[in-house]
Parts: sequence; structure tokens; C-alpha cells
Amino acid sequence: MNRDEQWEQLKIRLAQSKFRSRFRLKEKELKIIAERGLTEVEHQSRQILLRRLAPAFPENDGKQTPMRGHPCFVAQHATGICCRSCLEKWHGIPGGRALTDSEVDTLTHILMSWIREHSSGAEKIPHTPDLF
Repeated sequence: MNRDEQWEQLKIRLAQSKFRSRFRLKEKELKIIAERGLTEVEHQSRQILLRRLAPAFPENDGKQTPMRGHPCFVAQHATGICCRSCLEKWHGIPGGRALTDSEVDTLTHILMSWIREHSSGAEKIPHTPDLF
């Protein structure tokens, strides 16, 4: 099964969770997408995963992911990629070991799929274009 098929199956499961299905990007997160673009948001999301979730025993596990402030943070909660116990529950990735590069790639793909599907309106938000 490819990553897009995995995402479609996960979406069905996530939609059944009242908690996971309530997350939406607000103006601050949409502005980040408008200013930086999806390519940069993807890069930042990958770095957030590598720093906050990829280690075998992440610092402050269960409390390391804010609920807002960056599109990745909102997407992490919406997709069950916010802490190691949620990774195990929603994605079958056990704790106590570092994430593989392939797992980080797959999780980044899931986050960006969710962000793309929920970023409608970002293009309408006024922002200062990158001049350099």
C-alpha cells in the first residue's frame, strides 16, 4: 500500500475520533503557510518531527507538542502524531526506539496531506512576500 492509500485509510479512522476531527488551522497557521509556502512548511514539519518525536525517549513526551502556533503542531494532534503513545495507538510505531528515516518520511507525508487538505483560504491572507 502506498502512502496516499495509507493516508486515505487513516483519515477514515481519524474521522471517528471526536478529539482528532475537531482540529482546524486558524488564521495564524494559515498565515505561516501563506508567507512561507508548503515546501518550507514541509521542511519545518520534518525538522519538528526529528527534534521532538524521533528520539527513542523524547523529552517531555506527551507534552512536547503545542496545540497551536504552527500548522505542523495542529496537524500532529489531528493525525495522532503528537507523542509516542499516540504514534503507537494510531500508527503502530512502538516507543522505546528511534524513528527510522522511512517512518519520518511517512509521518511527514501524513502531516502534509492533512495540512494541504485544511489550508484552504491561506492564499487569501495578506502577507509580506519574501523579497529575497
